[in-house]
Amino acid sequence: MPPRGSKLPHVDRISHGMPPRLLVLSNGHGEDLIALRVIEALRQLQPKLAIATLALVGEGSAFNAARETLSLDCLGPCRSLPSGGFSNQSLSALLRDLAAGLPRTTWRQVQLVRRWGATGQPVLAVGDLLPLAMAWLGGGPYGFIGTPKSDFTWRTPSPPGWGSTTLADSYHLGKGSEWDPWEWALMARPRCRLVAVRDRLTARGLKARGVAAVAPGNPMMDGIPSRPLPPLGGARRLLLLPGSRLPEALGNLERLLACLPDPDTCDLLGGVIALMPVATGLATSPDLATIFGAAGLRAQTPPPADGAPTSRRWGRHGLDLWIDTGVFDAWAPWGEVGLATAGTATEQLVGLGVPALSLPGPGPQFTRGFARRQCRLLGGAVLPCGGPEEARARLLALLSDRQARERLGRRGRLRMGPSGGSARLARLISERLWPAALPLPPMGRDDASRSSRPGDVRDS
Repeated sequence: MPPRGSKLPHVDRISHGMPPRLLVLSNGHGEDLIALRVIEALRQLQPKLAIATLALVGEGSAFNAARETLSLDCLGPCRSLPSGGFSNQSLSALLRDLAAGLPRTTWRQVQLVRRWGATGQPVLAVGDLLPLAMAWLGGGPYGFIGTPKSDFTWRTPSPPGWGSTTLADSYHLGKGSEWDPWEWALMARPRCRLVAVRDRLTARGLKARGVAAVAPGNPMMDGIPSRPLPPLGGARRLLLLPGSRLPEALGNLERLLACLPDPDTCDLLGGVIALMPVATGLATSPDLATIFGAAGLRAQTPPPADGAPTSRRWGRHGLDLWIDTGVFDAWAPWGEVGLATAGTATEQLVGLGVPALSLPGPGPQFTRGFARRQCRLLGGAVLPCGGPEEARARLLALLSDRQARERLGRRGRLRMGPSGGSARLARLISERLWPAALPLPPMGRDDASRSSRPGDVRDS
């Protein structure tokens, strides 16, 4: 964050005479990663486009890491908040964020976006209401990629034993969409030149409310290459996803470690390898060693076997735990089952066909309500558990039942959709945010077939 009293960087020198520029807003670590997928595709399509980013929630570490490779201007102010961006979940979370400087940070962000909008250069909002409203406040043209909401959620029953949401489901049924009327209003403004949502069912609901929404594909599933499995013997492979928001991720990790099989069960399974790709903040936390030690894990000195990932290793009898940063794309396809208290990463995992078990806690993000909604969104490909014992029993059942894993994996793939959404989004952004201003290469056959039917529905 720039020093107090300093000018907001870069924006002062934007003018109409300069080459086309784009400001990308996002509101969370998962949204930052989705935005990066789209930016990467834009770079392929429009190498000379000047792109700036503003992380409305958190410090934007994903943007900072890609600053050089993608030639990004990472603007501020950015601030980590006590709620991790979930101040709407409870009054206490909101009060903590207010005390930590949320109003001042938000006001300065609004000023930056308004100054950007005054140049006539477009804004791309990625996330939900916050970036959408911020883009509208900017006063210039904008596009919106709505990442969290899907009409599959309220159309899918709650998992047994996790309570009903009759009132909320009736509310969404009456609206015909999970998006709310104030969100439709911002999406339907003449200055909003693009509304892209995660699936065709959701696009159809918005189109019935006067929003010209399209569903070109889900960028979450892009950039995850299939790699051959390294020589791991007959060990069973688990993915641990504790989330990225601190300090919640530390508590999540403690609960997930309590779900791992005991030594005798690990022997019966032929050994267990737990792969844990994590964000940098969690990887460098001084509390990690204490948490691993309390779970009976000890640092392992021998290097991994040839072909295995380079990582820190912890273990106990029958169990190896590998932990590293920046390796989700490499490790996720190797998993058989996931243990997860994450948002975007869990969705990506089940989209690869790997079923997951979740274990909600006190939050602020991964609460019972969040876990129930995630299960409904993904058609049961991620199953919430009431505690470590239930999670451990379900884990062993899934590891013992290949057909059940494959059945849940198919559901996850259907709900998340195939890869390729980022390239189609990049083309739509170029076509609509700068009409006739940016030359485009010919459309590929796959792009043409998909963009010709953006509103049809394939329910899973």
